[in-house]
Amino acid sequence: MSARRPLILAAAVAALAAGGFGAYKYFAAAGAAPAWKFAAVESGPITASVSATGTLNPVASVQVSSQISGQLREILVDFNSIVKAGQLIAQIAPETYEHRVHQAEADLEAARATVAVQQAELYRAKVNLADAERDHARKQSLVEKNFISPAELDKAQTTLEAARAQLSVVEAQARNSAALVRQREAQLGQAKVDLSRTEIRAPVDGIVIKRSVEPGQTVAASLQAPELFVIARNLTDMQVETAVDEADVGRLQVGQEAQFTVDAFPGRRFKGTVTQVRKAAQVVSNVVTYIVIVSAANPDLILLPGMTANVRIVTAQKDKVLKVANAALRFRPPGSESPPAASQPGGGMGMGMGAGLGKGKSALGTGKLWVPGADGKPAAIEVKTGINDGNQTELIEGDVKEGLRVIVGTVTAADKGKSAAPPRMF
Repeated sequence: MSARRPLILAAAVAALAAGGFGAYKYFAAAGAAPAWKFAAVESGPITASVSATGTLNPVASVQVSSQISGQLREILVDFNSIVKAGQLIAQIAPETYEHRVHQAEADLEAARATVAVQQAELYRAKVNLADAERDHARKQSLVEKNFISPAELDKAQTTLEAARAQLSVVEAQARNSAALVRQREAQLGQAKVDLSRTEIRAPVDGIVIKRSVEPGQTVAASLQAPELFVIARNLTDMQVETAVDEADVGRLQVGQEAQFTVDAFPGRRFKGTVTQVRKAAQVVSNVVTYIVIVSAANPDLILLPGMTANVRIVTAQKDKVLKVANAALRFRPPGSESPPAASQPGGGMGMGMGAGLGKGKSALGTGKLWVPGADGKPAAIEVKTGINDGNQTELIEGDVKEGLRVIVGTVTAADKGKSAAPPRMF
């Protein structure tokens, strides 16, 4: 037995060595050919959209302010009060403005009295002028008959010219007094207008959605009219003011359909329509956005001003197309060159497909799909792409058909470990 033991050990070592070499060759051969992840080309609908966040606001709202200063004596409306145009909603203490009206009335009476005095002076000046004219004519006749000296005629001429000048002065004073009356009338009218402004009235029909003042508060309308109330004309018509990134705004057009959700009703989707794409850019932290207005009906009055809306605007839609996962268009075999970002649907042209196009139209892009070749290596298929919904891209042209399996990535060691893990039995 002792003689056979070395032979048995040698045979066991040789068997182990042969097994190890075989395992090495097997795993080395398996590692030389990488395993691929696949996705299939599908047929079905695809929708391209733009997502953004905005704020719900009434379509039309009016800020009610005060044009005069004073203490608020009474507030007649509150939040959610329904008001009519011309309805009294607040009252400013009117005493100061009532006294100004009385003063303006007194000034007007004084001006009218001055006019009466001037009218009397004008009448007297006309009488004096007529007397001077008669005296001058009489003395001129007497001088012609040599009854008086020419010096008397010269004196009468001087008196006549002085009477004419006095009449002109009195007429000017009368016109000045008449203008002063009109000025006092205007001051009285302004005082009455200011007195009427102590009554704050609703400018439009609507509902009070904001009240910024309390009774007893002093309103100072010096450089800027203070905001007292905000009245929304009609809460059954709302609009979402959403900020859209400059990269996506080119895809938006008036009339496109939109959907949005609000946190108050997480399980409900509301429909709207793009009514305006404002051209004024807003720059915040070097990020350029544009305001897009989405109108929405609110017949149940459940949407409230100020709610945050998560908006999805449909920019292009097709009912039945060939489409593939974006990962397939992003995939590149090891060692191959990556194309420019503009031709990658998941990159520069990805969400930009369909920019400025109507429903059902596509903007062409290019890309490559990879399938296993006859030699086991990936082979490229050139394709033209259309709209993109963020997960899948439309395939417009190329040697592809529904069900074709294309490569989307390689199986990693972590993926092998997951697949080899035994199932849990409890």
